[in-house]
Amino acid sequence: MPIVGTAHARVSFTDLQQRGDERRYELYDGEVVELNSPIPRHQVIVDNIKHLLRCYSDVHGGLSLLSPIDIVFSEHNLAVPDVVFFAEARRHLVNFDVVIRHAPDLVVEVLSPSTSVNDRGRKMRMFARFGVAEYWIADPMTACLDVHELQGGEYRLIQSASDGDLVRSPRLTGLIFEAGEAFRMP
Repeated sequence: MPIVGTAHARVSFTDLQQRGDERRYELYDGEVVELNSPIPRHQVIVDNIKHLLRCYSDVHGGLSLLSPIDIVFSEHNLAVPDVVFFAEARRHLVNFDVVIRHAPDLVVEVLSPSTSVNDRGRKMRMFARFGVAEYWIADPMTACLDVHELQGGEYRLIQSASDGDLVRSPRLTGLIFEAGEAFRMP
């Protein structure tokens, strides 16, 4: 007698919307992952990075948005990044009244103990698969910011920066700041 495994139905973005709850979820090819709420250090770093991107957009244009923000890459692939940025040339892709269904130019994830493996693993692969040009990973434990650029369908680590190191975006011309600014606590 053959062994029969349990089949798990793929969940779609539409299925999640029909649940009508306020929890945050991500989808990886239809597999649901529930997200925990972040701790204060995480949120301060997110706010710092958002501020840096806002200063950049004040000069160069563009739009940055904070989590929770759904990025629906396909009906079965949904991410809730910490910060997303759309360059001025692609800002028109964001309709303020509906969910975003376009890859941002830049996605930033601030690591948490519960998300670290995912942020460096399948989430990173999903961003690459759907064409996010630049991906930053901020590690609060080491106060290090890793800058990755999409090249040939995969991310290449361009820079690991900490303290007074200057972070330079490979895709957003003129975006330069000291890495320590991202990790500064109030």
